[in-house]
Amino acid sequence: MEKREWKTIKGFNFEEILFEEYNHIAKVTINRPRYRNAFTPKTVWEMSQAFNYCREALDIRVVILTGAGDKAFCSGGDMHVKGHGGYIGSDGVPRLNVLDLQMQIRRLPKPVIAMVNGYAIGGGHVLHVVCDLSIASDNAIFGQTGPKVGSFDAGFGASYLARIVGQKKAREIWFLCRQYSAVEAERMGLVNKVVPFDRLEDECIDWAETMIERSPLALRMMKAGFNAELDGQAGIQELAGDATMLYYTLDEAQEGGKAFLEKRKPDFDKYPQFP
Repeated sequence: MEKREWKTIKGFNFEEILFEEYNHIAKVTINRPRYRNAFTPKTVWEMSQAFNYCREALDIRVVILTGAGDKAFCSGGDMHVKGHGGYIGSDGVPRLNVLDLQMQIRRLPKPVIAMVNGYAIGGGHVLHVVCDLSIASDNAIFGQTGPKVGSFDAGFGASYLARIVGQKKAREIWFLCRQYSAVEAERMGLVNKVVPFDRLEDECIDWAETMIERSPLALRMMKAGFNAELDGQAGIQELAGDATMLYYTLDEAQEGGKAFLEKRKPDFDKYPQFP
C-alpha cells in the first residue's frame, strides 16, 4: 500500500471528524471509532462545514467520506443522544440535521466517494447510499436498523435506495433489517467495487485521480442530471442553475449584460441558434 501524506485542512477546530487533503482530494473521516463512528448533531455539523468548504475550494476536485478505524464506516445516529424529536446536542435542542447533510452531499458539484471500511448501518447506510460512488472493503457490512429501534428514513434512504437495488430489495432491506456482506452488496448494485481492506484507500484514490483527469464541468452536469429526475423541481433547479452558470461564460450572455450597461439594444443576431 502506497504511503500518502494527508495534510490537515487548516482553519477548523473539529472534534468529531478529521478533515484532510491530498492531491486535490478531500477526505472527511468520522472520528468516533469507540462508537462505531455513530454521529451526533455535532458530528453532522462538522461534516456539513467540511462539505461546504469542499464546495467553495477550487483546488478540491473529489471528496472521500469514511470512518476512522477498521470496524465501521458509520453506524448511524448515536442512540446515546437520541431523545424526543431527534438527536440532542450540547445545546439541548433535538435535531435531524443529517437530512440536510444528505442533500448537501447530493448537491455538491463534485464527485463524492464513500470509502466503506466496515459497518454501514442505519443512518450510516443512508450516507453511503447518497454518495455518488461506494467502494467497500471485504469486511464491510451493510443494512438497516430503523424499524428495530423505532426509526426510519423514508426520504433518500428509501426512494434512492429503491432506484439502486429495486423496489423489492429495498423493501426487504428496510422491512427485515437484515445485514449483508460486501459481496452481497456488490451483487445487488449497492456498491461499485469490493477490495481487500488493505487496498481500500488505494482503490478510492485511484478512482478519484481518474475522475480528476475528466472534465470537471462535465462531471458536474452529469451529477445534476442523474439527480434531477429523482429530486423533482429541486433537482431541475440544480441542473438549471448549472446550465445558467455555463451560459454566463458565453459571449452571448456577456452581450446582454454589456448592452444593458451601455443603454443600447443587444445584438444577439451574431450568436446563431443551433438546430
